[in-house]
Amino acid sequence: MSKRVVFSSLIGAVVLGGVAAGGLALAAAPTEPTLEHGSARYTAPSDGSAGSLTYTVDVSDDSGIRSLKVLAWPASSKLDPTAAELRSADESAKCRSTSDETVRCTYGEKVTKQEAADLAKGTWYVSVLATAKDGDTAFVPRAATFDVAR
Repeated sequence: MSKRVVFSSLIGAVVLGGVAAGGLALAAAPTEPTLEHGSARYTAPSDGSAGSLTYTVDVSDDSGIRSLKVLAWPASSKLDPTAAELRSADESAKCRSTSDETVRCTYGEKVTKQEAADLAKGTWYVSVLATAKDGDTAFVPRAATFDVAR
């Protein structure tokens, strides 16, 4: 697994809207990006192929989405990551537009047999930080859960 992904420690949007009505620009209440339909899946390596960790989520914001940072971490580590930690993380999901305001983001990493042997077994969490094009953010400390089996 790449050094960018820190399974055993750290792995990574915002809205301020304005509406024009009758020529007047009215400030809308700030809204955070929303995350829906998030899921994580871990597949262990097999004899002939690498395993993987995949996290997929739909992210929406009226200004559009700039990035989604992702961090997978074992529950046994008691890490409890913060938004600030994810801001500085290098791990970003790849996002593709599904509408003007929504993107589907997917984060994926390959896992070798050796790397899988070193992973903490049991429950893992995925933390995410979504950043909108207007700078608003939404931090979800436990956006998804998955298990690493023995």
